[in-house]
Amino acid sequence: MSNQVEEFNTYRAKMNTKILGENNKVLKRIFNLDTNAFAEGALDIKTKELLGLVASLVLRCDDCVRYHLESSFKNGVNKDQIMETLSIGTLIGGTIVIPHLRRAHEYWEELENHYSNQ
Repeated sequence: MSNQVEEFNTYRAKMNTKILGENNKVLKRIFNLDTNAFAEGALDIKTKELLGLVASLVLRCDDCVRYHLESSFKNGVNKDQIMETLSIGTLIGGTIVIPHLRRAHEYWEELENHYSNQ
C-alpha cells in the first residue's frame, strides 16, 4: 500500500479538521466555496478537476496537484488524459514547473498502485 497517498490524505484530513474546528466563518466559507466549485454543473466533474490540475501545476502547488490528481483518478480520468493535462500545464507554466510535473507523475503512479491494491 502506498505511503504517499495515505500520508497525504491523513495529514490533509487532520489539518482540515483542526482548521475548520477554529470556527472561523471566512475559512469555512472558503472551504465550502471550494467544495461547491468542483460539484457537477455546466461542466462535468472530470473537466473541473482537470482544470484544477492545470491551474495547480502552473501555480506550483504540489498539495493541490496531488488533490486534483486523486480526485481525477476517483472520477474515472485515465493516465492518457492526465498526461495530456499535465502537458498543457507544463506548456503554460514553462520549464519551471518540470519538478512539479515529475512529482505529479510519480504521485499518479502511487495512486494507481494504491487503489489497485485495495
